[in-house]
Amino acid sequence: MLRPRIIPVLLIKGSSLVKTIRFKKYSYIGDPCNTVRIFNELEVDEISILDIDASQKNKNPQYDLIKDIASEAFMPLSYGGGINSLEKAKEIFKLGIEKVILNTAALKNPNLISEVANVFGSQAVTVSIDVKKSFFGKEYKVYSTSGRKRTKVDLISWAKTCEELGAGEILLTCIDHEGLMK
Repeated sequence: MLRPRIIPVLLIKGSSLVKTIRFKKYSYIGDPCNTVRIFNELEVDEISILDIDASQKNKNPQYDLIKDIASEAFMPLSYGGGINSLEKAKEIFKLGIEKVILNTAALKNPNLISEVANVFGSQAVTVSIDVKKSFFGKEYKVYSTSGRKRTKVDLISWAKTCEELGAGEILLTCIDHEGLMK
């Protein structure tokens, strides 16, 4: 019997930990390093950290903050936000992160998935896919830039392409339900 894995997703905005509802309405909830210490005690299986400002504002990853978070963690960490090149992914891995999470950069340059997977292995690459139901609710549309930009990418085709390019995992988030605990 498979045991479910517990993987909290922590959202970073600036240097703060925030909670969002449907990718909007940011609420401050604390310090990311302190939260990682709490999850150490709870013995979660992994933690995913997403900088929700980085791609939207075309910012680099916050390397100092990532290093501080990684120094507190006793479980595997994955990080996403502002990683738009192999060089930035290398810097993230040097800080003690086990997986990078790509979204906006992968949509702009799908070969980035292969570049990172060829160097670090597929197990080290997660592609995040944010989706929202279409206006008439018949199909899901793929969004980028923290849910701000709708793409013309087909969800199923994109997921298959990510796998073919070397993504080891896909983090699928439904914008319509995000933050609602449903």
